Amino acid sequence: MRINKTLKIIGGLIVFFTLPTLLFFGFLYLKYNEDLPQGILGAPADALANKMLDALDHENYEATNYLEWTFKGRHHFQWEKDKNICEVQWEDFKVQVHLNDTIKSKAFVHGFEVRGSQRAELLKKAIDYFNNDSFWLVAPYKMFDPGVVRQVIKQENGQEALLVSYTSGGSTPGDSYLWLLDATGKPEGFKMWTSIIPIDGFPASWNEWITTESGAQLPSNHQLLFFSLDMGEVKGTR
Repeated sequence: MRINKTLKIIGGLIVFFTLPTLLFFGFLYLKYNEDLPQGILGAPADALANKMLDALDHENYEATNYLEWTFKGRHHFQWEKDKNICEVQWEDFKVQVHLNDTIKSKAFVHGFEVRGSQRAELLKKAIDYFNNDSFWLVAPYKMFDPGVVRQVIKQENGQEALLVSYTSGGSTPGDSYLWLLDATGKPEGFKMWTSIIPIDGFPASWNEWITTESGAQLPSNHQLLFFSLDMGEVKGTR
């Protein structure tokens, strides 16, 4: 009898904790999930991408040689953009990542340099952090990266949006983002079709902009429903 009672309690706890989660996920899926749209390739898409870059005064970003930010209070980055070297810090680890020549990279634990398999493991993690967390900082400036496919999407309200698909590069090639723009072309948010989010078309904001010392316009925070992706104190210098 005690065993049966214990099993009933365990079963009740499982239902109590999992059922609301499943219901909430089902609600989000029905509300947001949508197929990846298909639009117009070529010159119209390039023109819309350039309008987006012009709205952000992208020349100031291109002239920015140093960027610093902290993603969600966990991963700190000091990126020498002109040299493409980034120091990534989290917990007790620090990795100096030479993005153009990773063999030159160094990894540290508690300030002591490590080598071998531990270095390789930390280097991979640092690069994955950089690829993901820098995207949330500079994604609007990656419209014309190698392997990027651009499309103009006509929305139901008659406005144009820019669909950007990454066919190569980064840690998760194959992801797509539909940029939602204001009348000037400045990003207000995007919808995501990614391998790590199970709901296709999930939205995120891009409307909390700051202007750095170098003049680059960069986001300070993103909202995904009631979740926040804080970028910390964002710095940019020439």
